[in-house]
Amino acid sequence: MALVEETKRISAQFEYTDEDVNKGVHEFLRQMNEGLRQDGTSLSQIPTYVTGVPNGTEKGLYLAVDLGGTNFRVCSVHLNGDTTFNLTYSKVPIPKHLMVAKDASELFGFLAKQIEIFLRTHHGDHFEAHVRRRQTVSTPEGFRDEQIFRLGFTFSFPVQQFGINKGTLMRWTKGFDIPDAIGKDVCALLQQEIDSLHLPVKVAALVNDTVGTLMARSYTSPGKTPTLLGAIFGTGTNGAYVEKVLNIKKPVEGDYDKSTGLMVINTEWGSFDNQLNILPNTSYDIELDKKSVNPGVQMFEKRVSGMFLGEIVRLVIVDMLKNPQIALFRDENSSHNDWKSTTTIDPESGLFRQWGLDSSLMSIAAADGTPDHSSLRQELEKQLHIYAASLEDAQAFKSIAYAVGRRAARLSAVALGAVVLQSGKLTETPADEPIDVGVDGSLVEHYPFFRDMIHEALATIDGIGPDGAKRIRVGIAKDGSGVGAALIALVAANMEKKGVVDYLNHFKNDVFQKVANALPEAGETTTIV
Repeated sequence: MALVEETKRISAQFEYTDEDVNKGVHEFLRQMNEGLRQDGTSLSQIPTYVTGVPNGTEKGLYLAVDLGGTNFRVCSVHLNGDTTFNLTYSKVPIPKHLMVAKDASELFGFLAKQIEIFLRTHHGDHFEAHVRRRQTVSTPEGFRDEQIFRLGFTFSFPVQQFGINKGTLMRWTKGFDIPDAIGKDVCALLQQEIDSLHLPVKVAALVNDTVGTLMARSYTSPGKTPTLLGAIFGTGTNGAYVEKVLNIKKPVEGDYDKSTGLMVINTEWGSFDNQLNILPNTSYDIELDKKSVNPGVQMFEKRVSGMFLGEIVRLVIVDMLKNPQIALFRDENSSHNDWKSTTTIDPESGLFRQWGLDSSLMSIAAADGTPDHSSLRQELEKQLHIYAASLEDAQAFKSIAYAVGRRAARLSAVALGAVVLQSGKLTETPADEPIDVGVDGSLVEHYPFFRDMIHEALATIDGIGPDGAKRIRVGIAKDGSGVGAALIALVAANMEKKGVVDYLNHFKNDVFQKVANALPEAGETTTIV
């Protein structure tokens, strides 16, 4: 009985009420608009220079590359124009010595070589046909569009972006350390190495994987409604959404297509409310943050993403184990255990090690509906070396995991709900039109009922309500760094074409004006130069 009561007491600390959800949405909206006004805010609200989303009718063959960690992936994506696509890819590990190379050209030269190998392997005929040709009229690009592969470059390191295919590296993470590349345009670094191999490839877009998720969902989503938001709920969490340019008050430097009146914004919402104005903050959240590699930042992410949820549960369980008044994972004798044994925990169990409890165990706990929780108990033994856990033990673990997971889902709804309200789509579009949201990541894919808990919370938000929540269609979007990156390359290519058309129109008008101005009066002669 003591274990049951203590479990209820601790679970209650993770309760995130309807009132809390609404306070969270109000603060999220405030911080969103603060980030649209100025830099240096909790929500960075970074303009991506992507000014539209696909509708599923786009066609063509595009390349995408993804440098996100220890592997490098090269993809080709053939868009069929009917919301479907064909994906071909290869993946190679980055040699360790290149992760700490002296010169940036060593790493980027390796990447360019992998692109060449991929093209020769998978697109040999197409590759040979793609010969660069000069335009008959000189343009800023200098090449005939159809003679070159457009490439989207997913680069998952901190960059300062100042164009759809321009961005300087701010710092390396994930074990990379090449000082020579800091402050340089990573697209230019890759393009330089591509050009040295004489490859018919142009780096058309610098891609954030969350923006890619938005694009991939918008291309593949059913119906004609463009996707509003792409969100990742996995190891980390972030969102990118379509904003009206009129709402962006801070300066946006660099060129972009202003004709749409729209701009995709990368929120970087993992850092929402770093000040802890409204985020819940239990003793376990405080301990997790204090022992993390980045105390005081990414406070929203530390309560929502899969990387941290397992650690919160672990800290709770360890705390309960220290309490002599309750018998969690221990028995006085075998008669107190329904498996007629006594529970033991291996001293080397991951339970006693930071990050030692994987969030996947929470998914197993949520999915186990068997009367004796046999699946969960077997997994406790397999993953954490907790042997012969009793039914009461398993029930306590399941309750704690549920409380932590439900709080994360309801916090996720705060972000989604705020973006929906910011967009105005609930009032600006027909009542029968869905508001499409694309999501990716292990939590929304594999954690049972996570999306259901999000929808339940959305229905409680003022300005959305049950009817509005029914209009919010949350669907899985796969491969933002591949398909999404290719689609951003397509958008960039269309921007280029529009730029060339504008240039030619300007050229034509300029000639016309010269002719008009030079037309002689009756009886005069003139020369046009």
